[in-house]
Amino acid sequence: MYYKDQQPLVDIEGIAGLVTQELEQISKQLVDARATKNNLESINRVINEYGNDNIGLLGSMPEITSHRVIQDVKREVVLVERKVSELSEVYGPKHPKMISAKSELATVKTNLNKQIKGLITGIEKELNRTTRTVNALERDLAKIRAEYQDITRKETQYNQLKREVETNRNIFNTFLSRSKETEVTSDFSSAAARFTDRAYAPRNPSKPNKKLIVILAFVASFGFAVVMTFVFDALNDTVKNKNDVENKLAQRMLGLLPHVVVPKKSFFPIHAYLEDTYRRFAESVRTLRTSLLLTHLDRAHQVIAVTSTSPGEGKTTTSANLAMSLAQMGKVLLIDADLRKPALAKRFDIPVFHPGLSNLMIGTEQLAECVHVDTQSGVTIMPSGQIPSNPLELLSSPRFAELLSELKAQYDHIIVDTPPTQAVSDALVIAQSVDSVVYVVKSDITRIKPITAGLERLFEVKAHVAGVVLNKVDMSKSKDEHSHGYYDYYDYSQQPEKPQV
Repeated sequence: MYYKDQQPLVDIEGIAGLVTQELEQISKQLVDARATKNNLESINRVINEYGNDNIGLLGSMPEITSHRVIQDVKREVVLVERKVSELSEVYGPKHPKMISAKSELATVKTNLNKQIKGLITGIEKELNRTTRTVNALERDLAKIRAEYQDITRKETQYNQLKREVETNRNIFNTFLSRSKETEVTSDFSSAAARFTDRAYAPRNPSKPNKKLIVILAFVASFGFAVVMTFVFDALNDTVKNKNDVENKLAQRMLGLLPHVVVPKKSFFPIHAYLEDTYRRFAESVRTLRTSLLLTHLDRAHQVIAVTSTSPGEGKTTTSANLAMSLAQMGKVLLIDADLRKPALAKRFDIPVFHPGLSNLMIGTEQLAECVHVDTQSGVTIMPSGQIPSNPLELLSSPRFAELLSELKAQYDHIIVDTPPTQAVSDALVIAQSVDSVVYVVKSDITRIKPITAGLERLFEVKAHVAGVVLNKVDMSKSKDEHSHGYYDYYDYSQQPEKPQV
């Protein structure tokens, strides 16, 4: 409470929620305002090219001709011109009726020119107003970003202090409880021993048949283990090793990634490929990279999509570490194309309001503003950006394929982290625009039926599936540990010892 009074704060979580909501609202308003500004600027450029005095060309612009007032005046001009044409067939040019009709036609055309100039002036004023609105929203956005960062820092400090208080309270309650128990039991005295039954000496010695017991226990245990093994194998319809991938899924095995134990309520380190602690995991990733690049040498694996059957199978971790391994060979871009539940920004500590793929496709931001370079690995990361209301429409538009073509000219490899195949259809749309698809399967967890259903959906859209990556494999049970980058006796990530002379 002292920390709250000192800052001062009332409800940190509530304030953070309000600031986040305000940040999202202003970001959305800024996107709309920028779109309006871009539209008005394009119209204003056409007006400047035609010239403010060229009423004929200005009047042909769709933005002018579609206005209701201009349509009404043009309709009146047509009626008067028809009237003049009909009178010219009956009267001469100096007839009073002809002179009156021509004067009326000139008046109507003058009114049309006046209305067109008024609309042009209104467009210029609207552009100036929109520009001021964009500038004001940008200032507000910068101010709220600073407030959000300050509140986040205070929230972290508050939670740390709160945990310390809770720990101290538990310790105090434990000591208090034990102290009271000691006070209550100190006045009681307990007997050291008591009689339960009288002991009699046996007439004959007795002892158990140890050999028979050992043999029976061994036979029973062995039989039970064999039966349970057959039962579990018969009931288990998951993928556990290379044979399951090739026989049950009829797919190529690209590699397997070992299961690494991490503390509860924490993520697997996103930079595990670069850490010495996980060098065996890194060797498995290098084996995956080599197997992928050697698959179908006639195809250029430049744009690679990584997907899975359902969430939680490790596709984001696989995408990130595969990108880090490819970054050792060239320039790599990692794209978060999961526009519904993005994860890369959080895993790489990128701010949630950082522009990304959606902003670049809409055209509100440039490429340089939508990427973030991870200094530790050298990988360029494009987060999802602002979550749109229609992710599938955005990804299925021609702009997405055009964007990938533009990025291929700037990067040696592009890794696209997609949503799961069973959840939504986004991965199927993305798969049509990439060179290869890597399918991640969680070992001994994901069932074969949903896996085959996801693969069949990819084949229906003519996607090229390079193969399957078996993730979180228990290497103590796997038969493939010596063929996919995980070694007990010798690890290629370590140098062999030199013989001593």
